Amino acid sequence: MSTYNGRCHCGQTEWTVKLEKEQQNHILCHCNACKLLGGGAFTLNQIVPKEAIKVTKGSPKTYTYYGDSGKPVHCYYCPNCTTHIYHHQTVMGDNLVARTVLLDGGQKLNPAAEIYGKVRLPWEKEVAKTFETTPPS
Repeated sequence: MSTYNGRCHCGQTEWTVKLEKEQQNHILCHCNACKLLGGGAFTLNQIVPKEAIKVTKGSPKTYTYYGDSGKPVHCYYCPNCTTHIYHHQTVMGDNLVARTVLLDGGQKLNPAAEIYGKVRLPWEKEVAKTFETTPPS
């Protein structure tokens, strides 16, 4: 297990994320919510237990929307620059979706899977095993 430090764009919010060796990679999400939140074609994430993330500086704000499951998704972000740190999709129990590219060394992590491939932009190339929505449970 390794601990990664993360920070938002303005530096007002910082956190740590503990990743097991098999989690030290990105899951690319092509869902339409992630496109809107990130302003790009996809987001870079990893699913971690709630206790793996610890905010060390600042106090993230939160808002809620409803995901494809119809269940709430709580988004945690820096109140100053609005960088999204992590999300809690309640359908996933006590797991959180951490933004991996925001972590120190995150740019060096490789993609391991892609989700919501059904709405991937047509010009994007597949870079990892792709699921139409989410992997089967």
